Amino acid sequence: MGDFIYKGKTFYNPVEFAMEMIGGTWKMPILWRLQDRIMRYSELKRDIPHISDKMLTTQLRELEANGFINRKVYAVVPPKTEYSITKRGLRSIEIIISIRNYGLELMKEEGLND
Repeated sequence: MGDFIYKGKTFYNPVEFAMEMIGGTWKMPILWRLQDRIMRYSELKRDIPHISDKMLTTQLRELEANGFINRKVYAVVPPKTEYSITKRGLRSIEIIISIRNYGLELMKEEGLND
C-alpha cells in the first residue's frame, strides 16, 4: 500500500494509521474503561492515574471525532456528560488486548513483572 493522506496528515502504512487512531498513552486506557459501562468525565478522570484534565479532554474529543466513543450531554444543572463506546470502539478492544498481552510478555522477558 502506498502513502495516503487523511485529514491533512500523510501516513505511510496502515499500522501507523491505526496507531494514530488508538495509540498514545491515554486513548487505549479510555477505551478499555468504556468497554463495559458508560462513564462520566469525573469517573474517567478519577479512574485513570496521572492524566491531566487537558489531556483527558483532548483525547475524549479525538476519540469522539474518530467515531470510537459517543458523548451525551444532559441539559441539567450542573451539566452532566456521559461517554460510551461505539461499535468501532468495541472493535479496537480486541487489538488492545493483543497489545496488552504482548506488553506483559515483554515485561516478563525483561524481568519487570516478577
